[in-house]
Amino acid sequence: MLRTEYPRPQLQRKEWKSLNGEWNFTFDDSNIGMKEQWYQNPAALTDKINVPFAYQTELSGIHDSSFHDVVWYQRDFEVPQEWTGKRIMLHFGAVDYYAKVFVNGQLVGENEGGHTPFSFDITHALKFGKASVTVRAEDPSRDETIPRGKQFWKEEIESIWYTNTTGIWQPVWLEPVSQTAVEKLRMTPDLDQGDIEIELEVSPEAVNKMLQIKIEYKGELISQDSFLLVETYLKRRINVFGRHIFHTGFHHEGMTWSPEAPNLFDITFEIKDGQDITDSVASYFGMRKVHTEDGMVYLNNKPYYQKLVLDQGYWREGLLTASNDEDFKKDIELSKEMGFNGCRKHQKVEDPRFLYWADQLGYLVWGECAASAFYSERAASRLTEEWTRIIDRDYNHPSIVAWVPLNESWGVEKIRSNRKQQHHSQAMYHHIHSIDGTRPVISNDGWEQTVTDICAIHNYNHGTDEEKNKSAVFKETLETKEALLSAQPAKRKVYANGFEHQGEPIILTEFGGIGFAVGEDNGWGYTSVKNEEEFVEDYSRIMDAVYHSKALHGYCYTQLTDVEQEINGILTYDREPKCDLKLIKKINDQWHNEIK
Repeated sequence: MLRTEYPRPQLQRKEWKSLNGEWNFTFDDSNIGMKEQWYQNPAALTDKINVPFAYQTELSGIHDSSFHDVVWYQRDFEVPQEWTGKRIMLHFGAVDYYAKVFVNGQLVGENEGGHTPFSFDITHALKFGKASVTVRAEDPSRDETIPRGKQFWKEEIESIWYTNTTGIWQPVWLEPVSQTAVEKLRMTPDLDQGDIEIELEVSPEAVNKMLQIKIEYKGELISQDSFLLVETYLKRRINVFGRHIFHTGFHHEGMTWSPEAPNLFDITFEIKDGQDITDSVASYFGMRKVHTEDGMVYLNNKPYYQKLVLDQGYWREGLLTASNDEDFKKDIELSKEMGFNGCRKHQKVEDPRFLYWADQLGYLVWGECAASAFYSERAASRLTEEWTRIIDRDYNHPSIVAWVPLNESWGVEKIRSNRKQQHHSQAMYHHIHSIDGTRPVISNDGWEQTVTDICAIHNYNHGTDEEKNKSAVFKETLETKEALLSAQPAKRKVYANGFEHQGEPIILTEFGGIGFAVGEDNGWGYTSVKNEEEFVEDYSRIMDAVYHSKALHGYCYTQLTDVEQEINGILTYDREPKCDLKLIKKINDQWHNEIK
């Protein structure tokens, strides 16, 4: 199966070439590849793998879940003759965890970080025509300071931990880029003023060239401006809610982005040298605003009740990697069909194509990152760098409405009383706000929070119908603000020592997890039912407690799909519904999205 869709939806060029597909491959368990210079000897790589699927997956063609910490990839490719004179960029969506990249035997770059993209200019290493790329990837299986999320540090999966992902797991591709080109794009909507703020970085060769920016809404021209680039950085505000909007019969509220109306503006950038267009890139943006006020989350200046579902982003055949673009779209469509208006992507930086479909279809996303298992200065540094790169990649997506840097004290296991780890939580909160002032940040989703924009609580103590007392206590625990803040469902305080609730919105961000085995699947859930009827009844009972609450301003139900040994999804691992989804939607629709 070959991934063929354009990998970077927020900065698109027409010319590119996918390097997905069959590569040569081998394990390097003795770690001798560098010494023997395998980057100059493709014959040393004796197996085949289907990129971008990790060797642990079925779709890779290898399907080996045992640990192999060092792996090598190699393939030949051809550079089109018409790309002569341009910089040839080699892009990787993500490689877990260290990568060394060689082209024609030359080292062109190295990268650390398993969840975000990186690129190298490989022009100097090329001879136009046939070329070779080799990648050495290293993923230390038992290094607890690496952000690993749900990837288990044992070979046999168990509990809430899943199969490892090693090496290339997002698309690889080539792109010809002019010497005079756009390098970076950042767009910030200002809903209150009706402006889009554009920050652009260009190559030094673009200075003293003309830049044209064109904005369209559903095919209608909204703005077209040209600027002389006098330095490599440009910042401009363009009003998109001007008089011409009313002239077309639209009120600006009808042009904002939301799950109910995912309106998007198309924007293109052209750099011109005289009459010649040296670079042309296309993107899009949504006019939306998210903030917290008076204990509520607001979307576009109106209180908005978030109905999220926990989404691990795993697939049976590809683990962290979807088999094709339709998989992302299908998950969102199924979630919306059930009455959810968004998801919390759990312990994973999802492929940009998922965010593209969330933007297009109208779907809120809480962005999260894989956590390390252990706290150290090195782990803290790695997480900080990861988050800098996450926001750099995903800032422009209107669907992302919150950032979650820490979860359930993973990687900060002593945060309740350890001041050093509390400082790390606070530092992550302020660091993210320092590079993105437009979205709420949750300091430690679940419990033992420090400074945070949303009080995010986890509570799986909802029992079953047979456990009447436990079920009643769950309902009482959610009913009032005082009950929510004083409860310790996992024997953990909601706030770390020295911190307390400051009036921020309270959202139940993990609960549910009803275990229901379908077909030959088996595993565990937080409660257990035997058939479809019991599943719907238990879901209704749990959601009744949530909607009964006078203090909750949203929820995130666990979880969208089964994953490996977990059978607590509303859908199976293969995305088959476990019940009539109309019944789930009917239950979820008890509460209006907009609070009147």
